[in-house]
Parts: sequence; structure tokens; C-alpha cells
Amino acid sequence: MYQYLKLNSEGGVATIIMDRPEVYNALNDDLTYELQKALKEVKKEAEIRVLVITGTGKAFCSGQDLKEASKNPGKVYSESIEKRYNPIIRAIRALPVPVICRLNGVAAGAGCSLALACDLILAAESAMLMEIFINIGLVLDSGSSYFLPRNIGYNRAFELSTMGTRVTAQQALQWGMVNAIAPDDELDQLVEKYTTYYANAPTRAIGLIKKMLDKSQHATLEEMLEYEAMCQDIAGTTQDHQEGIRAFMEKRPPEFKGN
Repeated sequence: MYQYLKLNSEGGVATIIMDRPEVYNALNDDLTYELQKALKEVKKEAEIRVLVITGTGKAFCSGQDLKEASKNPGKVYSESIEKRYNPIIRAIRALPVPVICRLNGVAAGAGCSLALACDLILAAESAMLMEIFINIGLVLDSGSSYFLPRNIGYNRAFELSTMGTRVTAQQALQWGMVNAIAPDDELDQLVEKYTTYYANAPTRAIGLIKKMLDKSQHATLEEMLEYEAMCQDIAGTTQDHQEGIRAFMEKRPPEFKGN
């Protein structure tokens, strides 16, 4: 079904693997459309309770495939962004399950935006994040101007964006850009720790929390108080809530089913 990515699912965990290692998983037209399709497929599968996005080889994603882009010098950037990139970012944020970036290597340009759009970033020690748009005289796109200052503050975001600074995994951890790091050969164990938790967690409640945190970025306190109450009503009707109450009363670990 896919030429430039792999999509698999097992035990409630879906994994999207960008698969153009010869160009460090650079984003050509076909890969961006395949990512859109894969994200739609994940959203349709009720049994999926967590998604991992990663890359094959040494890089997570090196951003736009500039060699391909150079073949169409007259293109309008806004059209390409709206058709190819923005639907990916919107789909990640709209997924009602946690999305984990398995940052196996370099994430640059739109690849960095893709990583920042995820709910969690788990990084290999050798990984790097780079906002390199400025190196070819362009500005941030694919959501970086939204996510970056919210993660690390305006001043650092300005520096990284205007200087194309490389951020190591260790520095990213200190700044709050990533959630955790591991030696390269232990990254899979770190990711499995998180996916095991989320594959057995109350998925609908987590999806509601994701919506709440997104809304809080641009809402007032009063709006969030009302939205919390509404979401709590929804969470209170789930089977997982009932199971949580039973498990508490019976003094045992809950067995959440994600519904």
C-alpha cells in the first residue's frame, strides 16, 4: 500500500516508519501524501491506542526533499504547505490517542516540525533537532512557529529559528523539547516502556486530556473550567472509568480496555 513508509500495528500500538533512508527520510510529495493516508488509517482503527512515528536509518526526517523541489522552481509555497504538510500536523493533533516521536536521528526543517507536533518525543542520544529553514532563506512552517516557543520560550525559539542552531538530544532534554533520551541501542526499550503504558491506559480519557491541553494554549481560565467540566462528564460515562472505580474498591490494578 505504501512506497515510502511502513505502517504496522500490534497489541494496540501502531508504528509509522518513514522509509527513504538513502535521503535521510526527506519529504517528497509522495511521502507527505502517504503520511496523510497512514494517519487517516490509524484514526479509523478503534483498537489502536498509541501511535509511534519514526524513521529508517540514521535520520528521523531531514525535511523537504530539496532536490525534488528544485525541479519545480515556479511553485507557490503556500499551496504546497497547505496540501502536503499542514494536513499531517493537523492529523497528529486531532488523533484521539497519544502520538510518540521515536527520534532515532536528525530531525531538520519540516522534520523537526513533525517531531514537535507529537505528544511525546523520546530521543536517541545521537539525535539532533534543527530548524534549518533560515539556511535557505525561508521561515518556519508546518507548525514550528506554534510549537517551538511554547516548548522552550520566545528567546530560545528566536535563536534556534534565526541561526539554524543544532540542538543535541541532551540539550533538548534540558530545555524541555524532548521527554526522555536513551543510548542509541536502548531507544527501543525506552519507547516500549511508554507504548506498554499507553496501550493499557484509559485511552478515551487520554484523548480528552490531549484536546484540553491543546485548547488551553489559546483559552481563558473561565473557558478551560467550563471545558474541563464538559470533558469530565464524557470521561465519567466510559467503561474505563467504571473499571477504575471497581479496581480501586477491590484493591487491584485496573484493566483498562480503552473505551
